[in-house]
Amino acid sequence: MKKILVTGGLGFIGSHTVVELQNEGFEVLLIDDLSNSSESVLDGITSITGKKPTFTKLDLKERSSVENFFKQHEDISGVIHFAASKAVGESVEKPLLYYENNLNTLIYILKEVIGLKDSNIIFSSSCTVYGQAEKMPITEQAPTQPAESPYGNTKQIGEEIIKDTCRASVHLKAIALRYFNPIGAHSSAKIGELPIGVPQNLVPFITQTAAGLRDCLSVFGDDYPTKDGTCIRDYIHVVDLAKAHVIALKRLLNKDNTSNFETFNIGTGVGSSVLEVIKSFENVSGKSLNYKIAPRREGDVISAFADTEKANTKLGWKAQSSLDDAMRSAWKWEQKIRNL
Repeated sequence: MKKILVTGGLGFIGSHTVVELQNEGFEVLLIDDLSNSSESVLDGITSITGKKPTFTKLDLKERSSVENFFKQHEDISGVIHFAASKAVGESVEKPLLYYENNLNTLIYILKEVIGLKDSNIIFSSSCTVYGQAEKMPITEQAPTQPAESPYGNTKQIGEEIIKDTCRASVHLKAIALRYFNPIGAHSSAKIGELPIGVPQNLVPFITQTAAGLRDCLSVFGDDYPTKDGTCIRDYIHVVDLAKAHVIALKRLLNKDNTSNFETFNIGTGVGSSVLEVIKSFENVSGKSLNYKIAPRREGDVISAFADTEKANTKLGWKAQSSLDDAMRSAWKWEQKIRNL
């Protein structure tokens, strides 16, 4: 079995990817600092797959700890790097936190990966690298506009760091997956999105409002130049996204990559407005959602949805689940954790 390291492996996307890796027969080592996750997620992963991944609590900002970890695990065949702070709004308020956490940790990981016999890394990138793209849908060739937030800037810089490192260390192979808006939960409702404190993302705020934890959902702006005035995003089911990481990893392990740094958009190719997401939730849950229109939020782009042809053809990956499927699974997860 190939040994794969997943950083941030107890987080929302990381935990679902660990499940898919284990289902494909990989041995998973998992690092998380538990700053925005819970060790109880391990139980959910183990319950789904029948296998408990090897977990190490570790703060990747501590370079010596990263070095020591890799000294103990020199037989790692690939790294999937999720560990990062990820909220657009928070990054505007706390830019230094984001630059330290998202860039220093990537650098420390890369320093160790280039020393491995198998130097393969999948980078958790984001559609935020495009800024406010000029054309929809967004292709991988779209010029990157100035980032709308420090979070988006860390993803732009992160890709540049990896690209430069690949140029200098030709044996390093990397894929940056630029994903759009992950939502939903595992069909078992044993793992899902579990934000600590007030959710920064739309869907958990919707489900928590429906569950009675939040009084009202704020829709940030209804005066955008879109079909209903609210922002448009490409919402992808987290399990579809997790499977894309496994396929990308296999591409590197099998040496099917065409260059040692590749980028792929991971989305559905369909743009949905905030109000359409709310409507989808109401349809699948049978609940009416209490929401209000609030002022625009700094850092938000107007519209972003993917052209997925490159991932569909070169990776052989395609999103399988609809917006309704994802919203149904998100509500099932919320009901489970709230005992509703």
